Amino acid sequence: MSVDVEDWFQVGAFETVIDKADWDGLQPRVEANTDAVLALFAESGVHATFFTLGWVAHRYPALIRRIVDAGHEIASHGWDHQRVFTMDAGLFRADLARARAAIEDAAGQRVTGYRAPSFSIDQRTPWAHAMLAEEDYAYSSSVAPLAHDHYGWRDAPRFAFRPLPDSALLEVPVTVAQFGTRRVATGGGFFRLLPAALMDFAVRQVNAADHPAMFYFHPWEIDPAQPRVAAAPLRSKIRHYSRLGAMAGKLRGLIGRHDWGRVDAAVAVEAGRLR
Repeated sequence: MSVDVEDWFQVGAFETVIDKADWDGLQPRVEANTDAVLALFAESGVHATFFTLGWVAHRYPALIRRIVDAGHEIASHGWDHQRVFTMDAGLFRADLARARAAIEDAAGQRVTGYRAPSFSIDQRTPWAHAMLAEEDYAYSSSVAPLAHDHYGWRDAPRFAFRPLPDSALLEVPVTVAQFGTRRVATGGGFFRLLPAALMDFAVRQVNAADHPAMFYFHPWEIDPAQPRVAAAPLRSKIRHYSRLGAMAGKLRGLIGRHDWGRVDAAVAVEAGRLR
């Protein structure tokens, strides 16, 4: 179970209509929404991994401590949600360092996991995994093994793999459902918009292959009262705002139907399998 901790105005859907220079002037909701996620997990005794923006950790260090104190793993989601394929290797290294410093300072513990914003490690970033290994990350969960208009690496493995021949770094792709040769996304907005049975099918399919499923969502997805961005493209509005009111209930159902845990625990199991 994983949570990508970012605020409603930091998402890829709004990156062309909301300037990052304006972020500090917008209504912050990430702290309250993440606290609601923590409460939801506490109801069910679930521990998860929170992939957190360095920007958020820098401004809300007490939130990061609450995540850690509740027994969850804290990991990096980069500094300010810039997609990896829009950076060169030097900018990526700087982004990793800045985010990790802010998150570790707030959490008081080492960060060993990373998730690229919008699953933006793919065939365009052949240097990204090598850099994560150089920076001593144990794992990445940055690949979406499917074709999508915003992201995706269709030829990537569906299950955990070692992207480098000379490194223990593990890549744990987000779970997709397989129908013949077609792969269908199951987390985040897809979970809100599609029947919950699709994620259940994907979990069972992946577990039957003796692998853990990787589910993800965002704190803003359980916040139907968040501000609306009038200037956003229609497709972005549909993807971002549809069925926000139903998300918390769907999550409770999903949590209740399967066993969930932190990503680092799943990585330990997968790493043992790949020795």
